[in-house]
Amino acid sequence: MSRICKDGFEREFIEEKKEMYGIAYTQNILSGRWKYLILWFLKTKEHRYSEIKAFLWDISQGSLTKQLRELETDGLIKREVFPEVPPRVEYSLTSKGEALIPIIDLMEEFGKKFGEKE
Repeated sequence: MSRICKDGFEREFIEEKKEMYGIAYTQNILSGRWKYLILWFLKTKEHRYSEIKAFLWDISQGSLTKQLRELETDGLIKREVFPEVPPRVEYSLTSKGEALIPIIDLMEEFGKKFGEKE
């Protein structure tokens, strides 16, 4: 692929590969081992960092923080800090993140149908 920076693709790539740009864009914002699972976990309600960490028990703190920051930067999740002592932080899906849920649900169905047969 022709990604030049965290902000997107080169204009030439977008214009020359219009038929596959949508797939490349979606793949790009979902790249990362844990992003699909984080979005799936947030699909029904907001969660705190510790809840996400407990759900993804095998992820390191650094990896989780990185994945959450990237999802936030790409506009898929929202991070809300509540002015309490100690501070409470909750993560939830944005409308852009919610738009990906049908794709993630299809991935879940596909995995259930074909995953255990191999």
